[in-house]
Amino acid sequence: MLRSLQGRLSAALVAGLVVLACAAAAASIHVLRQEVDRMSDSALQEAAQRLLPLALTEIMRREADDDEDDSSRVTAVRPHDELLTYVVRDDKGSLLLQSHDADLSVFPAGLKPGFSSTLSHRIYTEPGLQGTVALTIAEPLAARRQAKVAAALSVVRVLILFLPVGLIGIWLIVRTGLQPIRRFCGSIAARGQSDLTSLEKSGLPTEIAPVADAVNGLMARLDRALAAERSFTANSAHELRTPIAAALAQTQRLKADMPTDDMRERVQNVEHSLRTLARLSESLMQLAKAENGRVLGDATQDLRPVIELVIEDFRRIAHTPNPITLDLPDQPVESWIDPDAFAIVVRNLVDNAQKHGARGEPVRVSLSEAGAFTVANRGPVLAENDLARLMKPFERGATTARGSGLGLAIVEAIVRGAGATLTAHSPAPGWPDGLWITIDGLPLATMGPR
Repeated sequence: MLRSLQGRLSAALVAGLVVLACAAAAASIHVLRQEVDRMSDSALQEAAQRLLPLALTEIMRREADDDEDDSSRVTAVRPHDELLTYVVRDDKGSLLLQSHDADLSVFPAGLKPGFSSTLSHRIYTEPGLQGTVALTIAEPLAARRQAKVAAALSVVRVLILFLPVGLIGIWLIVRTGLQPIRRFCGSIAARGQSDLTSLEKSGLPTEIAPVADAVNGLMARLDRALAAERSFTANSAHELRTPIAAALAQTQRLKADMPTDDMRERVQNVEHSLRTLARLSESLMQLAKAENGRVLGDATQDLRPVIELVIEDFRRIAHTPNPITLDLPDQPVESWIDPDAFAIVVRNLVDNAQKHGARGEPVRVSLSEAGAFTVANRGPVLAENDLARLMKPFERGATTARGSGLGLAIVEAIVRGAGATLTAHSPAPGWPDGLWITIDGLPLATMGPR
């Protein structure tokens, strides 16, 4: 069964057209057959009525001239192929006159005036001289059949020429009629993943407009639900920052006042927990911003200074376990992505490589002129299902490193919101182990604003 609406409509219309065309052709052929018979009968009757006076004149002339040789009268007419043949008989059935090509077996005796038919001929009898003489004229039925076949073939030829034109016309009409639906689908496909504004309904057929209304209603409800979720996450994380900072300050003061090492160690554990909670709060705020979809700026920004600034922050940290190698192009790489959002991406990817990479091995950070950003580190090989799982919030690998499990989820949300793609490979290309994360398709200045 056809799944395409265009295919279904075209097939139904074509089937209907073929049925109607065949019915019209059959009706036309039937009418033509009747017309051929009617016109042939009329011509046969007309010929008989015109021949009868001539035949009577010839018969009377022969009776007046008894000395004329009959054979000479017959041969006076030049022989030729005749479609219509005739005989003239008196009321006793005696033959008075005949056409030179007449076959007497075709003309049975005792025919009544008017039309009659045999297996091979259509016959018409016209009486004269008050019924004492009758002219019988015959037409071969084969000639009529040939005329009917020729007329039917003419109808079939017209039908054969008409059908392809009709099929093409149906295809064009259906395709043109479905064009608004294609534009509607194209407008949906061209939208960004975070664009939940109402769809344009102008030009849609009345049968499809309710679908657009339903989709618009669904997107409006979804937008409200997502907005409430993002607002709750962002507000909760923001509201937690101040009490966490205050609790952290009080803990640090309390640690200094503890009289024994055992008590200071307990306070230090509390401090570590508070710092973890602070990092989680910051990550939740970043995730809320990333999922908000507003990751594109109003103007382009060179990505190289953003990367250099983030890497410089890491290098200033004395306990950074792995050195960082940076490979940037000489020419500016202008992009529409928000610099703050891109800085979050760089920071999370480099931080992930520092925490989970092999200790002492360099972390490679690079940016190509085409806007491909890559972070690679040595470390254990990850399975494909583990790579997909780590892109989800609060998912962590088999590691003892501290973290919230939100870093890669934040990166993936920002990249998706920018219309780019994130791919991860393990082992890294050219290495026996490690992780290679690449971001392709960042919105560059050459692409125009989105």
